[in-house]
Amino acid sequence: MENLERILKEHPFLAGLDDKYIKLLVGCASNVAFKAGEYIFREGENANQFYFIRHGKVQVETYVPQQGPVIIRTRSEGEIFGWSWLVPPYKWHFDARAVEVTRALALDGKCLRDKCEEDHNLGYEIMKRFALIIAERLEQTRMQLLDVYGNHSKK
Repeated sequence: MENLERILKEHPFLAGLDDKYIKLLVGCASNVAFKAGEYIFREGENANQFYFIRHGKVQVETYVPQQGPVIIRTRSEGEIFGWSWLVPPYKWHFDARAVEVTRALALDGKCLRDKCEEDHNLGYEIMKRFALIIAERLEQTRMQLLDVYGNHSKK
């Protein structure tokens, strides 16, 4: 457990979080590994976890009929992915697939939601951090859309 505590404490997403909350998060955390090409989750499945990537790369994808999987974003070491555990109905909106052998910490979403419900200060800290992630992801999506659908007319 001490190793998980150290890993969580050192992660930028949790920077400055009180040690008592890090200890609570350890109770929701586990080490996981995925083989290259392995799906971590699929769109429509129950969103029960989120992940801190320790090593490797993960592609977040969506399936487009008659085209196949389309890569939305690639996440790598030091990043987190998977925030659907936070928002009802707790279903994944995309697929996630390991690009290469990937090691991560998985945090159990229900465990964390329960801890946040018991301690609203922890809940507020987690929500503030995820709000930043969600805003960042929306901005990245906006930039992608501008690139794809931007004004390409000649002046």
